[in-house]
Amino acid sequence: MSDAKVKLSRRQMLGTTVGAGAALALPVFLPASALGRDGMLAPSQRIALGAIGIGGRGSHDLRCFLANPDVQFTAICDIRRERREAVKQIADGHYGNSDCAMYRDMHEILGRQDIDAVLIATGDRWHTMASITAAKAGKDVFCEKPCSMTIAESRALADTFRRYGRIYQAGTQRRSIGNFIFAAELVATGKLGKLHTVHANTRPPATRHDWLPAEPEPPKEEVDWDAWLGPCPWRPYNSRYVSGGWRGFFDFHGGGILEWGAHTVDLCQWAAQKDETTPVEYVPEGTGVVCTYADGLKLVMRDTGWMGLGTCSVRYEGDEGWIETGDSGRFAIYPESLRTERTVFTMAGTDPTTHIRNFLDCVKTRKPANANSDVAARSHVVSHAAYIAWQLGRTCRFDPVKEEFLDDEEANRMRSRAMRDPYRI
Repeated sequence: MSDAKVKLSRRQMLGTTVGAGAALALPVFLPASALGRDGMLAPSQRIALGAIGIGGRGSHDLRCFLANPDVQFTAICDIRRERREAVKQIADGHYGNSDCAMYRDMHEILGRQDIDAVLIATGDRWHTMASITAAKAGKDVFCEKPCSMTIAESRALADTFRRYGRIYQAGTQRRSIGNFIFAAELVATGKLGKLHTVHANTRPPATRHDWLPAEPEPPKEEVDWDAWLGPCPWRPYNSRYVSGGWRGFFDFHGGGILEWGAHTVDLCQWAAQKDETTPVEYVPEGTGVVCTYADGLKLVMRDTGWMGLGTCSVRYEGDEGWIETGDSGRFAIYPESLRTERTVFTMAGTDPTTHIRNFLDCVKTRKPANANSDVAARSHVVSHAAYIAWQLGRTCRFDPVKEEFLDDEEANRMRSRAMRDPYRI
């Protein structure tokens, strides 16, 4: 059988084998949790979850997963011993046992047939490769953003999840949060009139290309430095990288446009109903980029001039009105008559609770998640294309279908990055 064939999930297998073997069953005493009594779900109704690369944001995600009674967290994989042990302590403390398994190599956790889905919250450099490897292993994936480091990785991600029929949810949780949903609905229902400009809150794009000074490399069991680097170019170990200081270095980070654009460009694509396309022109302006779609709609990426409504703000402007909103849940709007009793929102834009619930529901129904691999890949392509134009310092024209720049060999070479052997996607 081809590896493209989708295997029966653990839950599907349980449902099949229980019925087939019922006539041969012998009396067995089972705990109430196994039978779904005392307010607990039976194992066949729970989603068995593992995790790969869990730090601060990943731990927050994990606690949101644990709050759902239909999740059973079973294993953690991390190249850092202290993080493996910290996550095990969270899980074992939650369940009151010592069952959470620990792994250093992600292929071991992905090889477990009893795990249905994985939470991936590694550094950016690993997101695409870990997600693709998980999909090929038959796992559904919730992956923190950004989902990719390049245009090529974005396309490989979407194609792989479509080919293997797995559920993917990017950690762009604002698609599942009330104030951002309300803003998108105003656009979709024509309350702002004809949309002409959308604004995405991004950060200064620049990255650096130097190396931090070499430090003695720790034992592999403490920190597997070679695995930490993954597909990135080799460089000497420095503890600052491992403790989160990798951001801002080109080899590990996609720059400030991607850092917040993974959220805000994604929101603009969604609100403008452009999930299936990208802008066709990218014009660098200062620390931002002004993009134009084929129908003339403008997408403005900028890090200044916002109204103080919270991080990762967006603004949608039509010929009859506008709305701006951000992570505070508050918004500014014109005309004021567009406010309704529905427009008081208390959930912060950084809260993944509803987004994680959407993912779990989609694991069960097999319906595409709010931030599935296709829409996530496309919005990331937009961010990557903008960063390429900004680095080159010139206007770049882009083909949304072929996902390549027009008459610009230098820009097209920047759509992908070389990967260190033996890593491939």
